[in-house]
Amino acid sequence: MADEGPRKGSVSGLMGRTNGLTKPAALAGGPAKPGGAGGSRKLVIKNFRDRPRLPDNYTQDTWRKLHEAVKAIQSSTSIRYNLEELYQAVENLCSHKVSPTLYKQLRQIMIRSIFLFLDRTYVLQNSMLPSIWDMGLELFRNHIISDRMVQSKTIDGILLLIGRERSGEAVDRSLLRSLLSMLSDLQVYKDSFELKFLEETNCLYAAEGQRLMQDREMTSSMLLILSGFLYRKPLIACVEKQLLGEHLTAILQKGLDHLLDENRVPDLTQMYQLFSRVKGGQHALLQHWSEYIKTFGTTIVINPEKDKDMVQDLLDFKDKVDHVVEVCFQRNERFINLMKESFETFINKRPNKPAELIAKHVDSKLRAGNKEATDEELERILDKIMILFRFIHGKDVFEAFYKKDLAKRLLVGKSASVDAEKSMLSKLKHECGAAFTSKLEGMFKDMELSKDIMVHFKQHMQNQSAPGPIDLTVNILTMGYWPTYTPMEVHLPPEMVRLQEVFKTFYLGKHSGRKLQWQTTLGHAVLKAEFKEGKKEFQVSLFQTLVLLMFNEGDGFSFEEIKMATGIEDSELRRTLQSLACGKARVLIKSPKGKEVEDGDKFIFNGDFKHKLFRIKINQIQMKETVEEQVSTTERVFQDRQYQIDAAIVRIMKMRKTLGHNLLVSELYNQLKFPVKPGDLKKRIESLIDRDYMERDKDSPNQYHYVA
Repeated sequence: MADEGPRKGSVSGLMGRTNGLTKPAALAGGPAKPGGAGGSRKLVIKNFRDRPRLPDNYTQDTWRKLHEAVKAIQSSTSIRYNLEELYQAVENLCSHKVSPTLYKQLRQIMIRSIFLFLDRTYVLQNSMLPSIWDMGLELFRNHIISDRMVQSKTIDGILLLIGRERSGEAVDRSLLRSLLSMLSDLQVYKDSFELKFLEETNCLYAAEGQRLMQDREMTSSMLLILSGFLYRKPLIACVEKQLLGEHLTAILQKGLDHLLDENRVPDLTQMYQLFSRVKGGQHALLQHWSEYIKTFGTTIVINPEKDKDMVQDLLDFKDKVDHVVEVCFQRNERFINLMKESFETFINKRPNKPAELIAKHVDSKLRAGNKEATDEELERILDKIMILFRFIHGKDVFEAFYKKDLAKRLLVGKSASVDAEKSMLSKLKHECGAAFTSKLEGMFKDMELSKDIMVHFKQHMQNQSAPGPIDLTVNILTMGYWPTYTPMEVHLPPEMVRLQEVFKTFYLGKHSGRKLQWQTTLGHAVLKAEFKEGKKEFQVSLFQTLVLLMFNEGDGFSFEEIKMATGIEDSELRRTLQSLACGKARVLIKSPKGKEVEDGDKFIFNGDFKHKLFRIKINQIQMKETVEEQVSTTERVFQDRQYQIDAAIVRIMKMRKTLGHNLLVSELYNQLKFPVKPGDLKKRIESLIDRDYMERDKDSPNQYHYVA
């Protein structure tokens, strides 16, 4: 072949393997130039005169291999051909302008595959997605999906599969997710698929929401919201609207009380999170939460049969709702504040009684013998009780009963800890101010001063004649600080009367101008007694002391004889004898037997009395509240309230001179710190008019004038 020399233009041609292509007969290099056998030779690369041609049947053979490879992928079997060889073959076809034909063929097989998939006749295995399938998907994205027929078929098929999955059938989620992801990249997703999908989803969950509303158990319906294809905001909004937004009240009415009653913290947490995602959800939950607290709390407070456990039930309930707010409601300030308002509402639906019982609960915790808690635990209990105390309106009722019980603890020596007592006093002072605790603090001061006085009295007695058989201890109480006790004139033994006079002379000698009034109600003593088993000591009240000392003079006495000899009031004597003859430590024997002390009953000394302890406490009777004591304490509170109302009315009228009835009542509500009814205020106004503190206007009966 002749050497034509180099041509202008770029060097082109197929390099490397020919993959079955046929080359023309052109040479790749020329002959050596003259210059001898040892001279260098110049290699010249020339273009082919004609383009390389594809071998016969090359296109058909290549497509057959590609078709088999696609089918292998679809049927989840191995591919017989080397992938690199298939890549090169596709490149060869494209370089020889066969790409349109190849595209049409791939397009047809892909459409057929999609239709087969949508008819659920094959399953694609994601783990076998080699690059040839990626190429097919790329064709699908860029070309096939633009076909309106394919779009419509694809969307209808996907919706059909989603519907089947929602009905419980098994589908290939991975491929479905791939197709959804493919659609989402294109405008067709929003224009065609999303609108249709959301419409069907809306109908589905609207029906599902109605069905779930018929169920008694609402928790499952809320959990369903987290399942499904919730990966796009429009779909999430659709499901939340139909399952939650349209049924907020029904879900709460059916489900919330049940969850709270059973303290189902995870479900309550889920409910809060879900309700926070829909418009008006958190507000609806907040209102039903408040109603639950008020309804449940009212059942604790309003039933007199549950008074014994009321305060402990309230504390447990408060702990429960605090935990729900902390864990489930993420310490949401609105829920905390409304919880406090709800507690204040229901706890005052029964006026005065909760305040009384809270005071008594404090007494049970501060009384000696309470082994339920360490000092640290007791402090935490008192802090929790103070939270309930903040909610009550009738704090004067609490103060009255607390003061009565504190007096008993101090005077009878039943206080568990002075530190705990003072800690509680400090809490009350911090909560209500110094005026609220001034009398309580005065009680502690009296006890401290009494100790100093008794030290000097003991020294005084030692300087006198030989000490007698009685060791006297006296507590000097300032009348204004302590509860009011009705004086009871009892018949004391001569030895006691003599010691009283000695102390009276001693005390008035140091504090002239003062007056002493002996209060026997809370007096107590330690008596020594001998039985057949041996000696015992009894810690008894003063009334028990007077009864037992009678049996030094005889073995048996009737009820009437004991009453005459001691001078103890009838009901108090019956309680005293009952504690001595009908309790656990029966120092006396009652005849006839029975739990109640009746007229004509006789009592004899029990010489065979036995007890495992040497010192026996029988004076618990002093710590128990009598019905009369409870009534008198309550009456004193109401009497004090009348004085406070009168003082407030006079104070307001003195400042305003003339005032209408409604304005006066409004001003009184602002000043008074306890609950009061309009009718009670009207009675106090009438009383002050009768006593000439104020008068009605002659022309306007609802107008009042202050009378100087």
